[in-house]
Amino acid sequence: MPRQQPKTERRKYPRIAHVLPLKIIANGYDFTTTSQNVSCVGTYCTVDKYIPPFTKLAVTLLLPINNSSRQVKAAITCKGIVVRTEDSSDGRFNIAIFFNDINAAERNKISQYISQFLS
Repeated sequence: MPRQQPKTERRKYPRIAHVLPLKIIANGYDFTTTSQNVSCVGTYCTVDKYIPPFTKLAVTLLLPINNSSRQVKAAITCKGIVVRTEDSSDGRFNIAIFFNDINAAERNKISQYISQFLS
């Protein structure tokens, strides 16, 4: 019987399961929601209205950043595309968003945020 190899993360960029405020604009609709998980290349969240795959989005993600003695919110803005839409058990929709247009500085802020939670 062959020995099973331990599962390894196949993703180039790690993701973390964190609830972060999100604003999404798609086809003239504004959605305010929270992430279920986030990485440097995308996020997974729930919305009230069906958004089909391949829909282009404007995304604003609010990251809590510790600045000196207080915590501030850094607004990360980028463009994204819906890569997966799934029905949620509560009648809403889970969507996976790929950040297809994000500048290096914004991606780096997300990376720094994520790295503080990885061992």
